Parts: sequence; structure tokens; C-alpha cells
Amino acid sequence: MEQARHIAIFSSFSGQGGVERMLLNLARGFVEKGCRVELLLLKQKSAYLKDLPEGVSIYPFRARHAKTAVPELISYLRKKRPKALLSAKHRPNQAAVLAKALSGVKTRLTLRLGTTTSAAVKDRGRIRLFAWKAGMRFTYPRADEVIAVSKGVAKDISMLSGMDFNRINVVPNPVITREIFEMAKEEPAHDWLRPKKNTLIVGAGRLTRQKDFNTLIRAFALLKQDVDARLVIMGEGRKRRELEQLVCDLGLKGFVDLAGFMSNPYSVMARADLFVLSSLWEGSPNVLTEAMALGIPVVSTNCPSGPEEILQAGRIAPLVPMQDHEALAKAMYGALQEPPAADQLQSAVKEYRVEESCRRYLEIMVGKGV
Repeated sequence: MEQARHIAIFSSFSGQGGVERMLLNLARGFVEKGCRVELLLLKQKSAYLKDLPEGVSIYPFRARHAKTAVPELISYLRKKRPKALLSAKHRPNQAAVLAKALSGVKTRLTLRLGTTTSAAVKDRGRIRLFAWKAGMRFTYPRADEVIAVSKGVAKDISMLSGMDFNRINVVPNPVITREIFEMAKEEPAHDWLRPKKNTLIVGAGRLTRQKDFNTLIRAFALLKQDVDARLVIMGEGRKRRELEQLVCDLGLKGFVDLAGFMSNPYSVMARADLFVLSSLWEGSPNVLTEAMALGIPVVSTNCPSGPEEILQAGRIAPLVPMQDHEALAKAMYGALQEPPAADQLQSAVKEYRVEESCRRYLEIMVGKGV
């Protein structure tokens, strides 16, 4: 019985990204459903690990890269023989397929992919895309199961790996937890909300090219001509200096705050008048889902993949072309003037509740009896 409930999760925790948070939500949900969970981590550089759920243990690897971790993973599988191994992120996924094949164990292997790979690597050259495609075609079809976080990601996996689309399971991320709503009630740690005096626009994510906060800031500059508003962008990253310079160039100092990493973003998000996702690509944008769960009006770029599915092709909230700050500003203004009903937003993301997501993961990984 103990063996049947043993779940191993193999990945790399190298920051405060969405993958790390979703894996911890899954681990917590698995424990609540009676499983014993071990995190097999190549890296442990994440503040999220400070809040490790009770019943979840860490099995640290000496290797720091997926390619060199295969021997250790083979040894782990032969020694511990978990009922199921869930691997996340592309390189750990490839290592997990190889290790499972060489170990000879019966552990069921499920691969999870949370981003639209073709969009993420398309600017890195044809050789890089060919290498990713070749690797996926060799490894992904050999897994017992593959989980994609959205239909768009599933289509991308099918195209790159050659797998039949129907073989790929689409399971929404375990985004919505009880803690989100509890944290949303806390006093916000931002001067613009003590007390709130202006319309508040919020964005969140790493300050990277993917999130394209340049377009959001330019759109905000247009919006501010008609609305007395402030913009808070929560997150940290290598584009900070570039974004700070853009804020200065547009005369927005004092109106745009690059707030950095916030331990409780929900207390700010819950008091926003509008949340904006300006990304160039996603897998399934967790911050968009969280804002909707809190009943906050949203606007999003129609990037691959996820927003179109979550917002039901624009029926729930506006979708705009990527890198079009004028269209984004227009959509932001419209959403502020006629915001969608909170219950409509919340109903659209009900499948992203952690309990529902974990149930579906376990059915795929180990069967309906666990």
C-alpha cells in the first residue's frame, strides 16, 4: 500500500517561476489525497521551498544538470521504486525517459510541459529548434503519459514530437488554492494602496522578453492620457534597467512602479481595477487565472498558448494582438469602462482549482483507484 502511494516529482527549482509553484501545489494536493511525495531536485534555488508542504520530502541530486543526472535517477528508481514519476520541464523530461528505460523498473512515467516550446525557441535559430524537435521525437512518445497545461501546448507537443494529439492529456494547472483568497485579504504592502486614490493597473511576471512589459508600459502611457491611473508591475528580472529607462523616457516616473518580487502579490492584485497580461508566449498563464479567480477584470494578449482558451476566444474578456500597444491601451480603457462581472470571471477558471487538477493528475499517473 505504501508503494502504491509513493509519488516522485523530478525537476529543477531555479527561481520563483510558475513551474516551481505549480509543482508544489501538486505535491501538496497529492499529500492531501493520501500520497507520499518526494521532490527530486536538480537545483534548490527557490524561495518557494521555504514553504514546503508537510508530507513532502526533498531528495537532493548531486548533479545540477539534467544530462548528468541520469545515473542518479536510475539509482533512485531502482532503490525507491515509486509508483509514479512526474517529470517537469523539457530537459528533465528527456533525462527521465532515458533513466526509466535504463532502470528497468515498472514505475509509470508522466511528462509535464507547461510552455509553448516552438514560440519560446523560434528566435534562437533553426538549429536550436531542430535539436529540440529531434529530442522530443525520440523521448516524449516513450513516456507512459504526457500532460500539457493547455490545448495550445498539446498541439505544440504533437507538432514537435510527432505524437498523436489524442495521446496527450490536457490538464489545467493547479492554480487556485485557499491561500490565494486568504492572502488577498491581508493589508497590501504598497503605498499606492494605503489608501488607494487612483485607478490601479497591475501586471506580474519575470522582467523578461517573454512578458513584454515594454508594450504594457507604452499602452499605459496612452491610457494615462484619459485615466488618472497608476501601474504596478510585480516581478524581477534582467530587463529591469531597460524598463526603468523606458519609464523615464515616457515621463512616467511616479506613475509606474516596478515593484520587484512580492511575497504576497494577491493583496495588491485583489485591489486592482484591472490586470493585464502582455506576454509574447505562455503555456497557461497562472497570473491571469489568479486575477480572474479573485474577480479582477483582465485584458490579455492573444499569445500562444492559454489566454484564448481561458478567455474563451475573447467572450470573457478582451484579447488583443501581441506587441500592439495601441490596441492594448484601447482594450484596457474599454475594460475599465465596462468591466466584466466578477462571477463570470471566476466561473471561467473553476477547472483550475487545485483539488480538481490534482485529481486529474493522479488519475492519469496512477489510475482512478489511488
